[in-house]
Amino acid sequence: MAKVSLTVNGKALTAEVEDRTLLVQLLRDVFGLTGTHVGCDTSQCGACVIHLDGRAVKSCTLLAAQADGAAVTTIEGLAVGDELHPVQAAFREHHGLQCGFCTPGMIMSAVDMINRLGGPLDEETIRHELEGNICRCTGYHNIVKAIEAASAQMAGLSQAAE
Repeated sequence: MAKVSLTVNGKALTAEVEDRTLLVQLLRDVFGLTGTHVGCDTSQCGACVIHLDGRAVKSCTLLAAQADGAAVTTIEGLAVGDELHPVQAAFREHHGLQCGFCTPGMIMSAVDMINRLGGPLDEETIRHELEGNICRCTGYHNIVKAIEAASAQMAGLSQAAE
């Protein structure tokens, strides 16, 4: 058994887990954060994307023990109270979801993309950056529109803060 201590969505959490426990299992099964989804078990779909120390990672590819001491943000940690993160709000406004299964991973990937690249982002960049995320429902059109809108809004917010 391994003792794993993390800061998850701003809250210090500790658990004892088997050495083979994946980070996604720790988040879902131990900490009850079921917004992070398990889609393929092979790290190809991106439904399990979370932020580990500020960077997007597929939580099905990491052992929980590898994340010991890290800061983790899940989809549940993006909103501030009742106020959605701009990417979450854009997905809602532009209907960037259908069944919703891929949505948490798409949103977490989009937030990372915007944080790394700034904005506004163009369609080609967004589609390239989303290559590690699979949506089986929408054809990505509204997802791309949502990320374009959020990246433009977030760029405007950061420019206004300067």
